[in-house]
Amino acid sequence: MALFLAPFSYLAFVHYPLAADLRRSILICGAISLGGFFVVLRLIPVAARYLLRRGMFGKDINKKGLPMGEITVPESLGIVVGIVYLVIAILFQHFNFTADSIWLVEYNAALASVCFMILLGFIDDVLDIPWRVKLLLPTIAALPLLMAYAGGTSIIIPKPLASYVGVEVLELGWMYKLFMLLLAVFCTNSINIHAGLNGLEVGQTVVISAAVLIHNVMRIGSSKDLETQQAHAFSIYLVLPFLTTSLALLGFNWYPSSVFVGDTYTYFAGMTLAVVGILGHFSETLLLFFLPQVLNFLCSVPQLFHFVPCPRHRLPRFDTQTGLLTGTKDGNLVNIFLRLFGKCSEKSLCIRLLIFQAVSCLFCFWLRYMLTGWYK
Repeated sequence: MALFLAPFSYLAFVHYPLAADLRRSILICGAISLGGFFVVLRLIPVAARYLLRRGMFGKDINKKGLPMGEITVPESLGIVVGIVYLVIAILFQHFNFTADSIWLVEYNAALASVCFMILLGFIDDVLDIPWRVKLLLPTIAALPLLMAYAGGTSIIIPKPLASYVGVEVLELGWMYKLFMLLLAVFCTNSINIHAGLNGLEVGQTVVISAAVLIHNVMRIGSSKDLETQQAHAFSIYLVLPFLTTSLALLGFNWYPSSVFVGDTYTYFAGMTLAVVGILGHFSETLLLFFLPQVLNFLCSVPQLFHFVPCPRHRLPRFDTQTGLLTGTKDGNLVNIFLRLFGKCSEKSLCIRLLIFQAVSCLFCFWLRYMLTGWYK
């Protein structure tokens, strides 16, 4: 908790002279989110027992052949994080939004989309929906956000291209909402397919969430535009409870996992981050934070669209003698890292992938710094 929140806290309360009202709202949101962290810690063991009783469990394929591989592990524990997150986000409205707030409609629409995604993700865990149908689930869940979105639908043309386009600001209209829809579909499914290791699904979202928090407070501190500051503050209120509740889940999902998060969590996480990026008006930066997921998706395209055979689980091979994973020919980052850097344990591979995620986020910050004033 301290590791992921310390940079954001320093920037928000020491480095930048943020308004007193904004700091108060961040403190309230942080206090409620911290409470959510402890609630998730208490609820996951309880929910795990109920899920085991209902037969919702799996076995760790990456430990097949060992005694640990025969243990039944409860699945779909993302439902606990999703419910606690929604309760926190709803309670926070009482402290920050007035009845006539211009942000209240979009805030509730965002929560409706996240809630819809949690429901559809849990249905997927229960019914095991085919892959082609999974692509439609984020489309359905994003409808409340798309219908309630009242923000701008224009984009700023990069300065090097403005002379060729002829305008500095381009109005996209319905095409912008189409982009929002595609972003939601990508975020949800990209986290879902960049998976297969204990702690990887939750770990990558925790790293991205921490980067989003830092980006938001940096933009608030460096911008003089009130609307920009409000949009990024709005983003903080949504992502802060998501980070704290996900950290609680990570404690149970880290190697060796005592619970599995299921599609419930990956869809919930992807939709939450998509909503945060859309309503915070930094979709381009969000895609840069998702660089490993973009690379994983591009490498997966031949198999996902069945140009080449695609097994149900594109996981590495586990050697019971050495306890190490070996990369297969499947096109995803998990196997590519093993082919590039050699065999390693599941825990070491997950740490390497999370370090790559963190380096990608740092690259995003560096790129934004280098292009400021020249690109836009």
